[in-house]
Amino acid sequence: MSDIYDYIVEDQKGGKVSISAYKDKVILIVNTATGCGFTPQYEGLEKLYKTYKDKGFVILDFPCNQFLFQARGSDEQIHSFCTAKYNVTFPQFHKIKVNGLKADPLFKYLKTQQKGRIKWNFTKFLVDKKGNVVARYKPTTVPEQIEKDIVKLL
Repeated sequence: MSDIYDYIVEDQKGGKVSISAYKDKVILIVNTATGCGFTPQYEGLEKLYKTYKDKGFVILDFPCNQFLFQARGSDEQIHSFCTAKYNVTFPQFHKIKVNGLKADPLFKYLKTQQKGRIKWNFTKFLVDKKGNVVARYKPTTVPEQIEKDIVKLL
């Protein structure tokens, strides 16, 4: 596939969603887990989303159980946890793998654009309005540290 907009992903309810639905938006793609030491980042992610969603920003949340099984439960259970504990309103998708032979094709693509294996939950990829993957952030990078980069792209 030639660009990010060619990918189709599965939402938390099993529906198909084309990444092209987010064309002309700044996108932050995150692999998450509800039982991780970084899980409180959901709070900062939601704050970013609420602040900039009306200016063309979206966060795409992909739960991943690949790192110490820290995203246990069904998609529905994960969504319920995120909405109850962190009031998450940004789009959440089906639980995926981000590494290995069964890695989700979108994440395979992201790793070709910003090199390297994903080492842990809450790795973040920033995509500009033209679909270019412009930055990759470590799990330890909190959402507040990404805000200036988002603002530049909006």
